[in-house]
Amino acid sequence: MSDHALEVRDLHTHFFTKAGVVKAVDGVSFTVRRGEIMGLVGESGSGKTVTGFSILGLVDPPGRIVSGSISIGGEEVQGFDERRMRSFRGRRVAMVFQDPMMTLNPVLRVDTQMVEAIHAHEKVSRKAALARAEAALEKVGIPAARERLNAHPHQLSGGMRQRVAIAIALLNRPDVIIADEPTTALDVTIQAQILKEVKDLARDFGTALVWITHDLSVVAGLAETISVMYAGRVVEQGTVDDVLDRPLHPYTRGLLDSVPEIGESRARLSPIPGMTPSLASLPAGCAFAPRCSRASGVCRAAPELAARRPGQSARCHHPLVAEMAA
Repeated sequence: MSDHALEVRDLHTHFFTKAGVVKAVDGVSFTVRRGEIMGLVGESGSGKTVTGFSILGLVDPPGRIVSGSISIGGEEVQGFDERRMRSFRGRRVAMVFQDPMMTLNPVLRVDTQMVEAIHAHEKVSRKAALARAEAALEKVGIPAARERLNAHPHQLSGGMRQRVAIAIALLNRPDVIIADEPTTALDVTIQAQILKEVKDLARDFGTALVWITHDLSVVAGLAETISVMYAGRVVEQGTVDDVLDRPLHPYTRGLLDSVPEIGESRARLSPIPGMTPSLASLPAGCAFAPRCSRASGVCRAAPELAARRPGQSARCHHPLVAEMAA
């Protein structure tokens, strides 16, 4: 059995609109091992959520996967028809959305929804399914799990609903879970609890987790590896410690400089100048060049994602050499 739970290779997902072709995902590649948590980071519109939807086979017209490879648990899923992907989804790969009500049906009790999620992939008795559902709720830290099974979603708090959504994703022990900013709307105390539980679950079940977020502080405390996206492409990859402590790409450095530090309340932040380019009309060459203080004529040619340090890669003609030497 491969140690790689998820392998994405040269993935291209485009949206064909009247305004032109939107290259939402433009040659993305990464690998996530079993039990590993990878942070997929970038601004709104960088393509990170579309990458997650592509892995799940949830891209609808006018969008479609143009090319690339998606392997889950060693099995190539790119090219599956909808019927085959539906049987794969939930059993081998699952998703936790930012809004738990995209997972939960507001008119059905929690037990009904969890039992249906199990019965969609396995023929087990209702009693066995309920026992597994109760155990899953306990795993994500829900107290009085048996009572919560009898509740409707509106009877639960936002944090509780998100825990239920995570429990449903875990029910069939998938190889991979895609989590699309699932704690963004929660207060920091609940967020910290859920992040700890998610980290423990990935370790205990050996499930690979792709955590999609714009919040670098979440990634710093949760993930082991990180892929930074900009304008549909991965611009930097490596371990969390390497990328956040010694970034190579100017965009990554800009993201870090935009985050306030504890004890620096009077210090001015350094925002990235300019705006994210339209994915329907990207500039030639490096998409970040119009916002980059290090850009030069060579940036009119698109850089490749290349190794700059052992285990750390960047898509840049002018990586942060001074910081590399530090």
